[in-house]
Amino acid sequence: MEFRPIKIGITCFPLIGGSGILATALGMELAARHHEVHFFSYAKPVRLDVSAPRIYFHEVAVGEHSVFPCPDYTLPLAVKMADIGGSENLDVFHVHYAVPHSTAAFLAAQMIGKSAPKIVTTLHGTDTTLLGPNPQYRPAIAHALMHSDAVTAVSQSLRQKTLDVFRLSRPVEVIPNFFTPSRPTRSREEIRRELGISDEFLVLHMSNLRPTKRIDLLLRVIAATEQRENVRLLILAGGRFEPYEPLLDELSIRQNVIVRMAVEPVENYINAADAGLSTSEVESFGLSILEMMFFGKPVLAFAIGGVPEVIGDAGSLHQFGDITSMAAALGQLVQSPAAARSLGARGESRAKSEFTAANVVPSYERIYRRMLDIEHKI
Repeated sequence: MEFRPIKIGITCFPLIGGSGILATALGMELAARHHEVHFFSYAKPVRLDVSAPRIYFHEVAVGEHSVFPCPDYTLPLAVKMADIGGSENLDVFHVHYAVPHSTAAFLAAQMIGKSAPKIVTTLHGTDTTLLGPNPQYRPAIAHALMHSDAVTAVSQSLRQKTLDVFRLSRPVEVIPNFFTPSRPTRSREEIRRELGISDEFLVLHMSNLRPTKRIDLLLRVIAATEQRENVRLLILAGGRFEPYEPLLDELSIRQNVIVRMAVEPVENYINAADAGLSTSEVESFGLSILEMMFFGKPVLAFAIGGVPEVIGDAGSLHQFGDITSMAAALGQLVQSPAAARSLGARGESRAKSEFTAANVVPSYERIYRRMLDIEHKI
């Protein structure tokens, strides 16, 4: 059958964070499969290569006017999406997060009219877990989801939570995140020297440091580890660490913790680490966990949200808040490098069998084709 490329508009947040990273990776993979991909955001996504074939980026200026009490993003985004969606004859708006992105897509489709692109909304968690319970946002999110042509969630846990919170009568499909690792550009030894680490056991945490990441528990796990004099914690921060500075002194672990702000490429630091540590209270998937698994690093995490769906039996899962159990498990890895390597190898095998682009991207393509009724033409 003749191949029919699809014109896709992807709307996402541009900064370090699971949704933006996934949306960018998805767009790059779709372009590599000869689809045409247009990105919409207020800044270029950090991992987007605009020099790649069939990739286009449309920057949206945040609206500021004396008439409004605060800057507005939703309406300028909708106008830009309508402009490009109409002039480029896009087939699909694939938006990551319901608000404001799906709301903007709905407005753009209304402006375009009958030839408007179909709308796919992918939920990554915050819409449901943080904003969904808020009555100021819940009706708007529910409206955006009900007026999408397809809705996906990144885990079964998030799907069920979404159905419960919004009492949806429409289907929500589960398509997990994926990760395509790049080769490190610097050696493990070079990175460790730069960090001032020789033989210490290096634990890595990567997140935006939002309250739900529970950095307080992260630091307490390190403090509770018996072998902590041989442990160093590297935090790759996509947010402010300053609120946690006093806790370093309170727990007497300042010498154990290294903080680096939003460094790229993360592969260099994952390669230099010995294990990954996640202490989130809310996590719909855990892309940083998957990244660690791809590099064969053992991961310790709380068994919340979608995390067990990612790790399976190939990691160290603990009841939320059980610092003692997690610290003991970390201590065992420090004491037994062979056990750490074995657990890491199991995680790597699971990641490469379940969460590759080759496994995941076709699921999105099938949704696009189904909505456009062109599956028989591919």
